[in-house]
Amino acid sequence: MEKYVFNETVYLGYGCRSVLPQELIARGFKKVLVIADHTIAKVGLLDKVTSLLKNIEYETFLNVQPNPTVANVQEGLQVLEKCKADCLVAVGGGSVIDTAKAIAIIARNPEFRDVVSLNGTASTKNKCMPLIALPTTAGTAAEVTINYVITDTEHKKKMVCVDAHDIPILSLVDAELMSTMPAGTTASTGLDALTHAIESLITKNATQFSDMFAIESIKTIAKYLHTAYIEPNNVEAREKMAFAQYVVGMGFSNVGLGIVHSMAHPLGGQFDVPHGVANAMLLPTVMRYNINSPSKPKFRLIAEAFGVTTQGLNDDEAADLAVELVENLRSKLNIPKSLSEFGITEKDLDSLSVDAYNDICTGGNPRDTSVADVKKLYAEIL
Repeated sequence: MEKYVFNETVYLGYGCRSVLPQELIARGFKKVLVIADHTIAKVGLLDKVTSLLKNIEYETFLNVQPNPTVANVQEGLQVLEKCKADCLVAVGGGSVIDTAKAIAIIARNPEFRDVVSLNGTASTKNKCMPLIALPTTAGTAAEVTINYVITDTEHKKKMVCVDAHDIPILSLVDAELMSTMPAGTTASTGLDALTHAIESLITKNATQFSDMFAIESIKTIAKYLHTAYIEPNNVEAREKMAFAQYVVGMGFSNVGLGIVHSMAHPLGGQFDVPHGVANAMLLPTVMRYNINSPSKPKFRLIAEAFGVTTQGLNDDEAADLAVELVENLRSKLNIPKSLSEFGITEKDLDSLSVDAYNDICTGGNPRDTSVADVKKLYAEIL
């Protein structure tokens, strides 16, 4: 038996945020706490949403960091309790939506108020308070997943929280809100989505159903990510990337990921490396490592999703081609390639490797691994 958890409702399409007020009214909400960050406010994206709330009472909370912290969640919770909102609206990338998820969970499960006890698969009893998500990046799929990531700054650790109670009741995936992404953010979030697709395709827990989402996402990203990167106002490319990252979120949220994410999480927790950049740096190296696994035949599907024929190639050759295609796409997007660019040195690899091995995503990797193996992989991109 297989179980899948998705949003109750999603709107996809340029300008679809326009339905927000009617959805709020139809659901009977009286007051909204809008969660965003200062950058979202500065570039005008927040106004594109709050301007719709003319007849709805709302307050805002903007103190969310790029790698959101326990303190961010606790402060947001205090704001929520003070303003007495009955619905949260998250406007932003994964950091904002993840923060809103944690706040929404604790609002209905106050015994987890310390936040750190949410790490892993917490035994929450109640569905989070109503949460509506409007993503402004095309990568994390936080608006459809049962996962969220919060940084425990005291222990320099990213907590990966997995909880079916956290999923937003409504997602408005409006590519117009993604059109102001800087080129670097377009690249890193797009490669984050590609990482989700590839890891969910080859994970031990993959199913025929999840493979459908992963393959469609790879096809779309391969075709449209570079266009979105070099033509930020290309509506079709933005809409296709918004679709691709959402679709694969439906898959990986239900079957898990692998050690690209395991290794990316401590890079963010210890060195504040942006999550999408970390995944992009690691992906080809970890793909090569995972060729020697029961999922090897699926690498052919990756290459074919890039639009390249694998006829006449054996499984090893097709797998090598898949890695090459990913590397070629990454090279077009000017992603950093070495950990040293973030001040990481060889002496840091031991702590990174232990944290990565102990990450919740490690169990889904198609090839069984060890702390020593993870350290070698880090060293390859040092």
